[in-house]
Amino acid sequence: MHYDVFNGDADGIIALLQLRFAEPKESTLITGVKRDIKLLKQVDIDTAESVTALDISMEKNLPELEALLENNVKVFYCDHHRSGDIPQSDNLDALINLDAETCTSLLINEHLGGQHAKWAVAAAFGDNLFASAEKLAQEIGLTESDTEFLKELGTLINYNGYGATLNDLHIEPAILYQQLTAYVDPLTLLEDESSPYHTLKKGYELDRNQVLSITPTHSDTQCKVFELPCEAWARRISGVFGNELANQNPELAHAVLTLNANEQDYTVSVRAPLNNRVGADDICSSFPTGGGRKAAAGINELALADKLRFVEVLSGYYSRS
Repeated sequence: MHYDVFNGDADGIIALLQLRFAEPKESTLITGVKRDIKLLKQVDIDTAESVTALDISMEKNLPELEALLENNVKVFYCDHHRSGDIPQSDNLDALINLDAETCTSLLINEHLGGQHAKWAVAAAFGDNLFASAEKLAQEIGLTESDTEFLKELGTLINYNGYGATLNDLHIEPAILYQQLTAYVDPLTLLEDESSPYHTLKKGYELDRNQVLSITPTHSDTQCKVFELPCEAWARRISGVFGNELANQNPELAHAVLTLNANEQDYTVSVRAPLNNRVGADDICSSFPTGGGRKAAAGINELALADKLRFVEVLSGYYSRS
């Protein structure tokens, strides 16, 4: 049995889309909300013959990965998050690149020789890698209007991945992936009124209206911090909101704190300054339940008592860099 294991955001979904358009394969899908990254533990080691893992931190899945490899399961692993020490095994084919200007879908695009590059453009926009997305769009000759549509599409697919549980999402990631397999050319989603693009666009517009009045709770010359309430719309919009803030003020770091249902801690999204795309992973990994990549990272459970310390760490990091 083959398992496709992938992050439920734009990068993870679109990385798998590209692979399966190019290399069709029957598989069991394993995914979840964007923050659910310890996904290899859901693979049944007794039935698995091969596994594809996309856009989930190897560092966070290392014990399960090592167990699969020791059980002679063939694993193809492609990612751009913190990897830790990559196991040396004949059963592992690892395509890992931690460069802040790439993402898993761009790595898969290179791996496949650009077979489905339009989809990779959408994924890069969804991961807030605007310069990389626009560069690829120019290389493959996209028009300005087509590029703008793929920018919106990537943003919407990424937006759909944010939530505490699958119930927060408009479309479960596994279902969204399956729906998108009907569109080899992503530009055709615009023409089809029944496509998931139109469903997500309506939901996004409603949620974005809710966040327009939010002002920062902390602001200095290094960073801005925003707090969102414990509401489903806030959980859905938090990641895209962080990306918008980063694009509006590229010299500043940004953090979006969303209150969790227990009212004892926050889910945190951090965006490094676009002009200095480093440090988000180091900052978040210094707190329990934190991780991510250089340009964008997060903390799943930041205790209320640690909020001021987090702000000090965030601001202090970029005052030194």
